Amino acid sequence: MPSFRSLIITLIIFTGGLAEASEQKVVSRAEYDQWMQEISNWGRWGADDELGTLNLITPARSKAAAALVTEGVTVSLALDLNIVADDLNTNPFIHTRNTAEFSGHQVAGDRYEVEYHGFAHSHMDGLPHFAHYGKMYNGVEFSELNEGSDKLGIHNFKNGVFTRGVLVDMARFKGVEYLQPGTVITTEDFEAWEKATGIRVQAGDVLLVRTGRWAQVAATGQWNFLEKAAGLHASVAKWLKERDVAVIGCDGVSDVMPSGVEGLANPLHELVLVGLGMPILDNLNLEDVATAAAERNRWTFLYVGAPLRVRGGTGSPLNPLAVF
Repeated sequence: MPSFRSLIITLIIFTGGLAEASEQKVVSRAEYDQWMQEISNWGRWGADDELGTLNLITPARSKAAAALVTEGVTVSLALDLNIVADDLNTNPFIHTRNTAEFSGHQVAGDRYEVEYHGFAHSHMDGLPHFAHYGKMYNGVEFSELNEGSDKLGIHNFKNGVFTRGVLVDMARFKGVEYLQPGTVITTEDFEAWEKATGIRVQAGDVLLVRTGRWAQVAATGQWNFLEKAAGLHASVAKWLKERDVAVIGCDGVSDVMPSGVEGLANPLHELVLVGLGMPILDNLNLEDVATAAAERNRWTFLYVGAPLRVRGGTGSPLNPLAVF
């Protein structure tokens, strides 16, 4: 009987609209932990750094990204906040509206309540969202969160993200409307996309990966996304480090599920947030921007996004924009 570490799982990769079986070895925790060491950005920008890979978005890179705006057309990258509870949206957005009389005026107001982490709401994961053996990015103790510490909080990103966005429409590249749940996206896929488009992912970029999740929901309805979802293999974290990507985002949660890593559901999240100090954008709506990009045959644009200023927050809902 083979050991767990040597088990082989079969993953389905769709190419040109046809299913192609690919065997992938399950990654052991020992190998995964080695990856965490290899990619670590701890100390790179100083022992007290709380910005992580946002340090890569220099004024020069922001200025260059601004020059990508040639039409002034903006496209939202967010979903409507979902108020309908279901198996994926276990914490629906709550919107309470009220009206009143105020100093001779008729006025209306709102109360918003949202628990945004998960699989339903568009949001940014901040650096305190995951830990690795009790340590967060730059060696900050996870236990400090329970002690009221605001280290690494989302408030550190108060100046927002203003840089080049790169849309990798992996579904379109593979010749399908959407990648089948469980499809693994690898470093080789990204490099093949680069070769085909002539675009190289560069330092300071926001990398947005479309799997076609919402196109599939529209076509066939919801499925058990927690069990099976298209996404990136955890080993892509090494390529993200090599290219010095600033932020990764996806219409899913970036991680492929099942992950192919022993005992972990979202290993890429842990590698990226803890090892790289890189924020993640989850559950984006990349359908509209994919249409806009395809119409222009243009896969880069100005990306603008900013979280709420919540001191010590582990992340934030947000409505990021692509500007062509």
